[in-house]
Amino acid sequence: MIPRTHNLTPFPDGISGQELLGQMLSHARRYGAVVEAGTVENVEQQGGVFRVVANRRIALARNVIFATGVFNHRPSMAADDHAKGLARGLLRYCPVCDAYEVRDKRIAVLGRGKHGLQEASFLRHYSPFVTLISPDGSSVTARNGIRILQPALMGIALSETEVLLTLQDGHTHHFDTLYVALGTTPRADPAIRLGLDLDDAGHIAIDSKHKTSVDGVYAIGDVIDGLDQIAVAMGQGAIAATAIHNDLTASIS
Repeated sequence: MIPRTHNLTPFPDGISGQELLGQMLSHARRYGAVVEAGTVENVEQQGGVFRVVANRRIALARNVIFATGVFNHRPSMAADDHAKGLARGLLRYCPVCDAYEVRDKRIAVLGRGKHGLQEASFLRHYSPFVTLISPDGSSVTARNGIRILQPALMGIALSETEVLLTLQDGHTHHFDTLYVALGTTPRADPAIRLGLDLDDAGHIAIDSKHKTSVDGVYAIGDVIDGLDQIAVAMGQGAIAATAIHNDLTASIS
């Protein structure tokens, strides 16, 4: 969902999320990966082999990597407006990925409690103009030069270049971008049905090699606990893939 990020090596001129995905898919296919679109309905283990059921088809595998990510909790707005806001860089979700893109801009953060304040504090290093707005009007103590708008959010509107936030007191405030800090939910339903252990926040539990509680199953990316960042997830994929390679080699020998 990133319109452009300069926080990924080796793209010093920046790269969009869609362009990055396209290059990664092309790279994988060139070296033999088969990529299929579909919805996984179930993953089950039978006799040391995993059956992955998707779109009425069954794929068999000796290993499975869960890279199912998270659901970002979205603000209340039309899907078309949300998509346009993302494409224009008016709506953002990951300051670790793209805060550089909004340095010295007027930044609004939609969030509540400790999580909202932490995200606003992170962004304060990139701009002196950071405002925290709670979706329900809950109180937050201002700090780190962060502006707090207390009334609850009533509506979000987008122009070509601005985000307009109207609060319940009737006032409308203008910003260059809005970071949504409403939290996430791990996409762990298939993992739960397979019997994988989860942590207290619902992430898939892993060891140092990204092995889960079920032999032959690994997990990487945002569905595990850690820093939700592209480069981090890529490194986790390398660790899990190497562990699987070594396990398969050991079983053959």
